[in-house]
Amino acid sequence: MANRGDRGGSRTRARIAATATEMFLERGFDEVTVADVAAAAGVSKVTVFAHFDRKEDLLLDRLPGAIDIMRTVIRERADDVTPFEALREAAFGLAAEPHPLSGLLEGAEPFLRTVMESPALVARFRAFAYEVENALADALDADDRFTGDSALTAALIVAAYRTVAVDTARRRLAGGDLAEIRAAHRERLTSAFEVLANGLA
Repeated sequence: MANRGDRGGSRTRARIAATATEMFLERGFDEVTVADVAAAAGVSKVTVFAHFDRKEDLLLDRLPGAIDIMRTVIRERADDVTPFEALREAAFGLAAEPHPLSGLLEGAEPFLRTVMESPALVARFRAFAYEVENALADALDADDRFTGDSALTAALIVAAYRTVAVDTARRRLAGGDLAEIRAAHRERLTSAFEVLANGLA
């Protein structure tokens, strides 16, 4: 029974997020209220907030997945692979799929434009970067195999990846060729991790 309930809750969350995303992309984030989303999804505002802490998370519902991926990468890496190396390979893996979190999916421009045009969403992205940094530092602290400075390592890695991601988003909104943007994204990742490798060494 519990499993069916969990699946039902996941389906409800997914339906709310999909409805909200469609409305935000069509009308703009600031023009749509939580009540609007609830009505369109056929649920109450209470149900919406049972699944999402804030309005911004209705559109950015994939963000928590980034923390889950990062924790898994740190936890499941081989003993001869450093956290830095594991995270580097994960970043290139997201780009190669391309994973929605990479910002390289075809057709992502409306989503990126909606985010960039909303101060609330931009602020949420910035806050999330801080959350990722803290989560990464905690994961490194909990890893007995890691002996470096957890806070500094996390801050540098998150800042480097964020810089590459923001540049990729701006290039996409400027109307660049997607194949060229994907290649530039990989090149920027390579440069960023090379700089980090020297600094963290």
